[in-house]
Amino acid sequence: MNPRALLPVLPWLLLAFIVFATLSSLEMRPRIGHAVHLERFGAFGLLGFLFATVYPRRIVAVLLFVVAIAIGLEFLQLLSPSRHARLADLLVKLTGGVCGVAISWLVMRWLTGRRSRLPR
Repeated sequence: MNPRALLPVLPWLLLAFIVFATLSSLEMRPRIGHAVHLERFGAFGLLGFLFATVYPRRIVAVLLFVVAIAIGLEFLQLLSPSRHARLADLLVKLTGGVCGVAISWLVMRWLTGRRSRLPR
């Protein structure tokens, strides 16, 4: 199997994992360590980076999508009695997602600029 064929699937798999981790009960929630804000920032940063890398021509739509996912998931936590929605958590997720999209955009611009300067 071509590894490039797997790339478009990765952000959707990560999104499914984030939805599970966000909406499942606290007992089922996967944890890496005690730094939950770092986990949230990293998860949404990676999500934004992967979506922006897979859909580089739709960077604004990707940014809006990642922001909408963060807001939507935080509000959906209000439906679960064992979960809570907090503004601080939302801000961390939004910051991570925006940073991930921005880093992908900057890397793509840098790579495009390098390719255009290569001798032919």
